[in-house]
Amino acid sequence: MSEKKNITNGSSSEPISEKVRLIRFRMTKEHTRFSAELRLIPRRLVYVTIALFVLAQAVVQTVIHYTFELPFPEYSRQLNSLISAGFCTLASIPIAALLFLIGYVYRDAKRRRMNATLWTILVIILLPAWLGLGFIIYFLLREPLPYPCPECGTDVSARFNYCPSCKFNLRPTCPQCKREVQLGDRFCPHCASDLSGNRAGTSQGDLPSGADLGKAV
Repeated sequence: MSEKKNITNGSSSEPISEKVRLIRFRMTKEHTRFSAELRLIPRRLVYVTIALFVLAQAVVQTVIHYTFELPFPEYSRQLNSLISAGFCTLASIPIAALLFLIGYVYRDAKRRRMNATLWTILVIILLPAWLGLGFIIYFLLREPLPYPCPECGTDVSARFNYCPSCKFNLRPTCPQCKREVQLGDRFCPHCASDLSGNRAGTSQGDLPSGADLGKAV
């Protein structure tokens, strides 16, 4: 009972096996495209980043144009402007990447029904001392994406055992060995029991084995 409560609440005291199951679920079920993930970055953040880059370049070029002591005295003022613009661009790339990652974490946590504000603050707090550690922690611990129930199409969490709308069994188990099987399996991958007599994912928790089906006939 306590284990089920921990799984439902998503607390840090949940069993290791449940965390591993969620990671495996995320790795096998989520097939996202890089272009689709890029679209998660807020457009306002992209526009602000571009505006800051243009402003930084304008400041650098203004300083180079009016200063008497050039950064590279052995070169002409025009070449100094080009070199300074290049250094400014190189410095802007990692800063822009960090800003985009922060925006991505916020939007991604929101669509995964996590606490987006808390995770964004955590990532920002860990940035000065630990650089990318906050992002690594987030990508390792983030929740799987909600997926549609095979029965009614309602979005359900990977933590759910049953659909809250239609009672569809999202995690059917083999009645012979009591281990979890996949929806649509005809045979149990662990003990080879026949599962074809009943559709995986009915409102009952277990699927009938071959022996049970023979008795029923």
